[in-house]
Amino acid sequence: MQTIYDFIVKMPDGKDKSMSEYKGKVLLIVNTASKCGFTPQFEGLQALYEKYKEQNFVVLGFPCDQFKQQEFDHIEETIQFCQTNYGVTFPMFAKIDVNGTNEHPLYTYLKEQKSGMLSKAIKWNFTKFLVDQNGLVIKRYSPMTKPDQIEEDIVRNIT
Repeated sequence: MQTIYDFIVKMPDGKDKSMSEYKGKVLLIVNTASKCGFTPQFEGLQALYEKYKEQNFVVLGFPCDQFKQQEFDHIEETIQFCQTNYGVTFPMFAKIDVNGTNEHPLYTYLKEQKSGMLSKAIKWNFTKFLVDQNGLVIKRYSPMTKPDQIEEDIVRNIT
């Protein structure tokens, strides 16, 4: 059976990172954008990460420019923006596509595991997926779901 751990993602510096490095952790995977109405959610995502990182919880941010080009052209600008404006210390990755012919295989998998209300497609920035310690996708949240609204589900799943 395929799990989240079977995928390779790119770090901002272009190096590969195996998702298997997150085995045993509860993950909140989010497609992010720096110039979106939901961008202030970075603050809540960072707060969750800070609160639960010692309990095997990690937020993983995947910048995406597919929704009205709301991401910087260069990943360095994205990382700087997130750190400066929201104090982001959770892992951020290289910019990816979450829909379409160039979508990252990780997002193909996530969408197959938990579809949205009307379709599998990611509709906007800050769609969130909660993954348990075994690499299984357990819940999908809409962009309108604020990070603090996910806290109860995170607590239920951390060890």
